[in-house]
Amino acid sequence: MADEIQRVQIALRDFALGLPGATEEFPWGERVVKVNKKVFVFLGKGDASEGCGMSVKLPHSRDAALAQPFTEPTGYGLGKSGWVSARFERGERLPLDLLIRWIEESYRAIAPKKLVAQLGGAPSPAAPSKKKGTRSASGTDRSSSAAKRSAPAPKRSPKRVDRGR
Repeated sequence: MADEIQRVQIALRDFALGLPGATEEFPWGERVVKVNKKVFVFLGKGDASEGCGMSVKLPHSRDAALAQPFTEPTGYGLGKSGWVSARFERGERLPLDLLIRWIEESYRAIAPKKLVAQLGGAPSPAAPSKKKGTRSASGTDRSSSAAKRSAPAPKRSPKRVDRGR
């Protein structure tokens, strides 16, 4: 099973490094992949004989991820910011497709928009897109015009009444 863990570790590393602008570094003796000098995935020390783990930032699927038996909030206070750690022992089956989706979600959360745009296509299901207003046939932005209609009227100063003084 160490071969299975090693195969998954290589696939996760290759996927992460294949993302636009991704680079690999080894701070603290641990493999990390960064974009724009910011870590988007911690991949651990890489010793398949002891199992494996990873940590990613999951702003959209954090709660669903934490429902998995192999996850927990990342330590060092990162869990409060949406980071989730997954840990697998020798002999466990690793959900490669899920872990790849998590790496992509983390990348999309950390990377600059211009690099995320290079991914093309729709974001992974774990990361829903943020839609701004939709345009009507006349070309006006419906959400902003609706917001204007529902916005409170500006306060006006009371009219001054001349009482003949």
